[in-house]
Amino acid sequence: MIPASFDYVAPQSLEEAVRALADHGEEAKLLAGGHSLLPLMKLRLANPKLLIDLSRISGLRGIRHEDDKIIVGALTTHYQIESSELVKEKCPLLSQTAGAIGDVQVRNRGTIGGSLTHADPSADWPAAILALGGELKLSGPKGERRLAAEDFFLAPMTTAIEPTEILTEIRVPVLSQRCGSAYLKMAQQASGFALVAIAVWLRLGRSRLVEEIGIGVTGLGEKPFRAQAVEEFVRGNKLTPKLIEASASQVAEGIEPLEDLHAAAKFRTHLARVYTSRAIQEAAKKIKN
Repeated sequence: MIPASFDYVAPQSLEEAVRALADHGEEAKLLAGGHSLLPLMKLRLANPKLLIDLSRISGLRGIRHEDDKIIVGALTTHYQIESSELVKEKCPLLSQTAGAIGDVQVRNRGTIGGSLTHADPSADWPAAILALGGELKLSGPKGERRLAAEDFFLAPMTTAIEPTEILTEIRVPVLSQRCGSAYLKMAQQASGFALVAIAVWLRLGRSRLVEEIGIGVTGLGEKPFRAQAVEEFVRGNKLTPKLIEASASQVAEGIEPLEDLHAAAKFRTHLARVYTSRAIQEAAKKIKN
């Protein structure tokens, strides 16, 4: 199908984009990589009166290291994150996640900000950003604000971002020494989206006890979430096969699993437990003694 007619602007600055969005509100849509929005427009499930193309705002791209944070611009592509040596060294979970997204064409065009704001319940990025305890920076007519990832995702395709706000950057912690991470998923083969995916990072102390752990889950419930029950089960303990298996069994606690034509709820729950166990083991293996 062909999208309905719309007006188009390509702001040169963030301030100009914010003004355009404020002037048109919910009648406008932001264009980042286009992988989520354009298919919806072709199906006429989205019919914006104005398309605001963010691609000319250079300040929304790039990856930098400030203090103990890695800061990623919202227009940074999946491939740029996957291939960044800075990311591989300082926060490899981002690189691991980016490499699991779609195919080469998707990774070269799609953006982290576009994926996060689209908030598909089976998207990859939310799991990693939740696991890391990430923070999202939003800009709007009233200025800037920062929002914890756990407060950002509200429901399927729904976030806490206001209609007149723009996601500008994502902040995640640097993973220090004795940290390991992993992102594992069972993908729906036609789309590459996750039936279930698990993002894990953990830090071991000198006695091999788990000092800290973060686990993000996507594909299992109506929105991505942090598996706090599993984290609490593991934190402060030594990783053993028995402990990992017991902790992974808690991953669906309090969650109503999705059921659709791709997978039954019971199967998704089984996958989540299996992949949680595998991801914890994989993250632990990557820790250098």
